[in-house]
Amino acid sequence: MFETLTERLQDTFKKLRGHGKLTERNMQETLREVRLALLEADVNYKVAKQFIEAVEQAAIGKKVVDSVTPAQQLIKIVYDELMEMMGDEPSELRMASSPPTILMLVGLHGSGKTTTAGKLAKLFHSKGHSPMVVAADVYRPAAIDQLRIVAEQVEAAFFSRSDSVSPITICRQAVASAEQERHDIVILDTAGRLHIDEQLMTELRNIKEALKPQEILFVADAMTGQDAVKAAATFHADLRLTGVILTKMDGDARGGAALSIRRTAGCPIRFVGVGEKLDALEPFYPDRMASRILGMGDVVTLVEKAQRTIDEKEARRLEEKLRKQQFDLEDFVEQLARLRSMGPLEEVVSMIPGMPKMKGIQPDERDLVRVEAIINSMTLQERRSPSVINGSRRRRIARGSGATVQEVNALLKQFEQVKKMMKGLSKLGKMRRMGGGAFPIRGLGEL
Repeated sequence: MFETLTERLQDTFKKLRGHGKLTERNMQETLREVRLALLEADVNYKVAKQFIEAVEQAAIGKKVVDSVTPAQQLIKIVYDELMEMMGDEPSELRMASSPPTILMLVGLHGSGKTTTAGKLAKLFHSKGHSPMVVAADVYRPAAIDQLRIVAEQVEAAFFSRSDSVSPITICRQAVASAEQERHDIVILDTAGRLHIDEQLMTELRNIKEALKPQEILFVADAMTGQDAVKAAATFHADLRLTGVILTKMDGDARGGAALSIRRTAGCPIRFVGVGEKLDALEPFYPDRMASRILGMGDVVTLVEKAQRTIDEKEARRLEEKLRKQQFDLEDFVEQLARLRSMGPLEEVVSMIPGMPKMKGIQPDERDLVRVEAIINSMTLQERRSPSVINGSRRRRIARGSGATVQEVNALLKQFEQVKKMMKGLSKLGKMRRMGGGAFPIRGLGEL
């Protein structure tokens, strides 16, 4: 996600670091590189032009503080303008004053509406809501069966009609059923087309007028770039969209759609799909996304992912073991499993400040599998007391896991380093809770 743009921007700002102050000349050179980076990332030409003009206007007459380098000064300005381009603040979904809240998903074929309906249902279910998904696409073969399977996986109520009734009738009956069964969220999975036509738009307008949904969300494939932006603008002109959900963001290394869609289509991004799994849907936060684009990580999202993976009781138990220096390889392999459950390792690492800038570091899921195999080849005593692992034990562990003795040695050394690092983080977290100082990065204490 934004990999190409991030690399180009980092290289551009790195050149500026060699200058002692921010001048008109080096600023113009940098802005020219930023403009090219945006265009290469498939950002709309007019949006890129407006962005550069805004950055230039903000930078003119800006006094560089002695403790801040020219690169840092410009990065701050670019960060602010990126946030403004994508929406300044996250926009919350509008909820009905009396349930159910109706969310209407619209979009073209292949954008991921049905899967997104399931992801939204799972997200709402995790927050204590009772969602219902509605199969309002009566044209696409197997669309109803696909949504039924997704609904079962996310434990959401499902509504469909097998007889030949109109989509508007299906939606009306679904809302009536939701009211009776006390479902407070209704998600309408409407039909799509390979292209925008009058029949499609008429059907969607009729559903909108009949049900008055609180949200009309356009689901767009981020990998289609400016085609997604143009389609969103057309749908918005006809339906007055309330937001956009960008799918397949994890496969889009450019990110032009995310950066262009608000300015071009005129509606905010509400969620982004970052994977195929049904829990891979994230609320869109412009400040966090701007931070990721500039390679500064995203600690807050990382903390939220960690909190979903490990409960407070487990965190306290782990902290107690660290304080008493009882953290062993059993705990280590357990935390590795939790790390893997937080999502793709490359994505998790990219959220750690500083890590995106460290080129050459390519996290490999297979490394974690190899580590788990080595630890699982140890006896219970060895996992709990790694100090007993001598030369002969290391050879036996290597044979049992299919690894080399060198890999076993490297793992034991790595474990000791992680143990020291985690002990240090635990002490800093305790200091913060006791009022002995705050972390410079928000959220790191909880992590």
